[in-house]
Amino acid sequence: MSSPVRCLIVDDEPLAHQVLTQFINQTPGLVLAGTCRNAMEAHEHLTQHPVDLMFLDIEMPLMNGLSFLRTLKHPPKTIITTAYREYAYDGYELDVLDYLLKPFSYERFRKATGRLQPAAATNSDEEKTLLLKDQGSLFKVPYRDILYVEGCKDYVKVVTAAKTHLHHATMQAMTDTLGEAFVRVHRSFIVGAAHIKLLQPEQVALTDGSLIPIGNSYKPELLAWFKK
Repeated sequence: MSSPVRCLIVDDEPLAHQVLTQFINQTPGLVLAGTCRNAMEAHEHLTQHPVDLMFLDIEMPLMNGLSFLRTLKHPPKTIITTAYREYAYDGYELDVLDYLLKPFSYERFRKATGRLQPAAATNSDEEKTLLLKDQGSLFKVPYRDILYVEGCKDYVKVVTAAKTHLHHATMQAMTDTLGEAFVRVHRSFIVGAAHIKLLQPEQVALTDGSLIPIGNSYKPELLAWFKK
């Protein structure tokens, strides 16, 4: 049986401590090893009690969270938790595991912590198919063939190299259905991860030449995927 992942919370906000403590306690495999209000307390804790995973805020008194992370010679795996999206690129330059924008859901928390030890898939996403109803006909579309999904009011366009299907579904339903093989990059776009060729500041270039816009609120998660 694998050892539990020891977690440290470093944040000056009591509410953040409360939320993270609850999320850690309800997640199998995670255990709360300590809480700190600033970088000085965190440094002392890490010196005496090394941990496996650190949840680190950025805007804190005494020392900025990113500045603190730069001082550590052997930092634990780190997930940034902040209300400021503008630090995302700085965070990934420091090899953070993920970048959570406050307020974040438990589902987003689980996705971030899941990057620590990705579970082995029992069925490859390449073998999965999406059942679509388009103009009265049913289609089985392999996940590996889907370039991107575009939201169109009450419908979505499921785009492959060969055909575009119009399917009655919401973007959230498609996000939940498609899972880890796809990345939500915009309120109106989900892209197949295997088809991402290039990440640009404002758009994603796909292998077929399509250019998909990136929404500001989706940049941190996209950067986390691209780094991974």
